Amino acid sequence: MGAGHAHRLYRRGDSPVHALPPHCKLAAVLCFVVVVVATPREAMWAFGLYAALLATVAHAARVPAGFLLKRLLIEVPFVAFAVLLPFVARGEQVDVLGLSLSADGLWGAWNVLAKGTLGVAASVLLAATTELRELLLGLQRLKLPPLLVQIASFMIRYGDVITDEMRRMRIARESRGYEARGVRQWGVLAKSAGALFIRSYERGERVHLAMVSRGYAGSMPVIDEVTASRAQWSYALTLPLSALAVCLLGWFL
Repeated sequence: MGAGHAHRLYRRGDSPVHALPPHCKLAAVLCFVVVVVATPREAMWAFGLYAALLATVAHAARVPAGFLLKRLLIEVPFVAFAVLLPFVARGEQVDVLGLSLSADGLWGAWNVLAKGTLGVAASVLLAATTELRELLLGLQRLKLPPLLVQIASFMIRYGDVITDEMRRMRIARESRGYEARGVRQWGVLAKSAGALFIRSYERGERVHLAMVSRGYAGSMPVIDEVTASRAQWSYALTLPLSALAVCLLGWFL
């Protein structure tokens, strides 16, 4: 897979969570999210326990609360959608602070906020304790289609390259006196986007020819083989199994 690429969500550390094999963490997070989604929205106490479980994982991974909360801002669009639900949903109306709101909308807003926040928090913890290269190895180990893994790998490798290309094009425009002041300048931006697409396509063609000339036959060689012991699987699955126990309790109570 080549050299790893650090990303902003990753936080270096030597915690037990960092040391877990990537495919164990991927499976644990996926199972945890499935359990959270399957939990009835009326079991509000269960979501509090899920949050406590994630807080325990964050403590074990030595991920500060500020680091986690700052990256939860990515869910702001979902929060905005949830806030609108009580106002636009139909059905029985209830009075809250002098406002007439939909009861179903309130439950829907709670459902989106609780489950969405927990899912995003679990994903942030996964990204904070796993490098991108390890995530790709984990996906490969979990038998994700090789083509999808390769596409993700190239996206990671050349994302910074394309971003740097955009930066150079912006500097070139500004050095010639260009300023995006209104709709009239959108044509220039559209031409820049077209030029960026052509350059990226041509770069992809050159990279593909270079790979074929070096023996590429549709699959990338696996350099590092990641394995997991039974103890590591048990440690990783503690989170989803604990969440499953809470979920079952929520359904039967």
